[in-house]
Amino acid sequence: MSPATAYPHLLAPLDLGFTTLPNRVLMGSMHTGLEDGRKHFPAMAAYFAERARGGVGLMVTGGFAPNIAGWTKPLAGTLATSAAARRHRVVTDAVHAEGGRIALQILHTGRYGYHPFCVAPSRIKSPISPFAPYELSARGIERQIRAFLRCATLAREAGYDGVEVMGSEGYFINQFLVTHTNHRTDAWGGAYENRMRLPVEIVSRMREAVGRDFIIIYRLSMLDLIPDGSSWDEVVQLAKAVTQAGATILNTGIGWHEARVPTIATSVPRGAFTWVTKKMRTALRAQGITIPLVTSNRINTPEVGEQVLADGCADMVSLARPLLADPEFVLKARQGRAQDINTCIACNQACLDHAFKNELATCLVNPRAVRETELVIRSSAQRKRFAVVGAGPAGLSAATTLAERGHEVHLFDGSERIGGQFNLAKRIPGKEEFHETLRYFGRRIELTGVRLHLNTRVGSDALIAGKYDGVLLATGVVPRDPKIPGQEAANVLSYIDVLLHGKPVGERVVVIGAGGIGFDIAEFLVTPPGHSPTMNLHEWLAEWGVADPETVRGGVVRPQPAPPARKVTLLQRKPGKLGKNLGKTTGWIHRAALQMKQVEMIGGVNYERITPGGLLVTYGEQRRDGQLIECDTVVLCAGQVPLRELQAPLVAAGVAVHLIGGADEAAELDAKRAIDQGTRLAASL
Repeated sequence: MSPATAYPHLLAPLDLGFTTLPNRVLMGSMHTGLEDGRKHFPAMAAYFAERARGGVGLMVTGGFAPNIAGWTKPLAGTLATSAAARRHRVVTDAVHAEGGRIALQILHTGRYGYHPFCVAPSRIKSPISPFAPYELSARGIERQIRAFLRCATLAREAGYDGVEVMGSEGYFINQFLVTHTNHRTDAWGGAYENRMRLPVEIVSRMREAVGRDFIIIYRLSMLDLIPDGSSWDEVVQLAKAVTQAGATILNTGIGWHEARVPTIATSVPRGAFTWVTKKMRTALRAQGITIPLVTSNRINTPEVGEQVLADGCADMVSLARPLLADPEFVLKARQGRAQDINTCIACNQACLDHAFKNELATCLVNPRAVRETELVIRSSAQRKRFAVVGAGPAGLSAATTLAERGHEVHLFDGSERIGGQFNLAKRIPGKEEFHETLRYFGRRIELTGVRLHLNTRVGSDALIAGKYDGVLLATGVVPRDPKIPGQEAANVLSYIDVLLHGKPVGERVVVIGAGGIGFDIAEFLVTPPGHSPTMNLHEWLAEWGVADPETVRGGVVRPQPAPPARKVTLLQRKPGKLGKNLGKTTGWIHRAALQMKQVEMIGGVNYERITPGGLLVTYGEQRRDGQLIECDTVVLCAGQVPLRELQAPLVAAGVAVHLIGGADEAAELDAKRAIDQGTRLAASL
């Protein structure tokens, strides 16, 4: 099947009247940290140029504030002067040199700003910032509007093809729209016509300022997912108003940042919110309004994007993180190479988690993302021979990068399949996307010519005899022995027994260890076999309390989780909240999911003894309050230790040895570090 036949909707051009986009893929805005310092602009130019070269129809930058009040944080990226606009030329020129188009996102955070100068319609502190905003006067609102207009005209001066006005996710404009955050009684509050004045004024005056041949994307919050959010009639009314005011494209925003519903994590079904955009598109088309609509969130393969467009959900699809994962996403789809796409697994570990920790974003499955000028993969001047032992994430990334550079690479693994710990992770409900990473690496092995030796527990003698120029040990980890009396009993299993070997587990389970693996095991055990809400949109929406916004204001109701398959108790030695070291933007999702499944989570526990009837524990340093937690099965998830048995004999024989992944550090299984480490080492050898 030719690409044109396979993806006729996705690859079709889109006529905007004054310009035509080459396809229906929008690279959605992502804050990478490159926006927050002029020293990063050459790197930002390379980052966007690579994606323009990859064929994206239209790209949107990370958010730039129109003034200090709109900052995300102190000294965040701002476009408010002609001098700043000139600095952006390096970005826009690089994109246009590759035949691409790019819009600048204007992001005013309002009460979400993490700084003492934040402003809002009312003095109501947000739950995600310690700073209470200043309530704007009518003159203050006018100043904010003028800042938006100035930012848009400067964006045009800087060479951008358009702007995106961020009107969703609970930011400044959104805060005016709902009574949850707008308690005003003047002309900017009260009736909805007053509350929606701000976005309409911004778009109409912006259109007048920038002319007719400049793209204005308005990102509309179509589903707030907060109590007292916008009603559906209000959302449709605003969509019509900003269209009439001069918007070129309507983009879909889902959920406020303070909403307690996950919207982009890996446990969210693919295309989970495209029905909302379709609902809006149907409402507008019924009134003769034909503005192009973009749908968003968890669209990570060409097949999903094509189906969404074919179903009439939207006119474009927004891919943000998928273009971090693979800048050639569109090009590969066009060339009929969809199987070569490095698929985004929506883990958030290197993108959103980094952004919320004030670190430069990147991508777990593509460590070159946002590091294009730093992590360069060059062909080697001299072909060498390398052995890589272990086909987990670290070994796979190292082996394929070495082979890509032209080296002869032998990859050994004792298992019958590649993947290492990913073969455990992919079995967790909500982590099915890990299959895609293994599919991608399998394809990379084929394309780069790595010589794969599965079912092969290679020893040091064979490696020494192989006379390799270097041996990379990516041998991973083994479970740590917690040395609990009674752990040899038949009612005690390791997480490997459960996930890899499918050993039977009783109805009442105690999980020892509340790190990432402990949480994963708990999720696995409370979910009925063969069932995952991630694979069933209707069940997932019910589980998290997402409703039709036409019937429920804000589209959020009480969650209705399915009953747990087992009674699970999750324990950790450390006192305090369990899971506090999980991902910054996803940890709350894992905790909430287990709470909905009635998992009991207890910290500060001493494991005294395992008996046929359960686990005897005490609490605190004084080992007080001895208690038997009755259970049928105890599952050990008490950490890991590196597997390095090959290192010493190889070093003794004078072999150049490199430790990567879990073999190097096993404190927490970290695929992000493993893939990054493997790639960087291979690029340097």
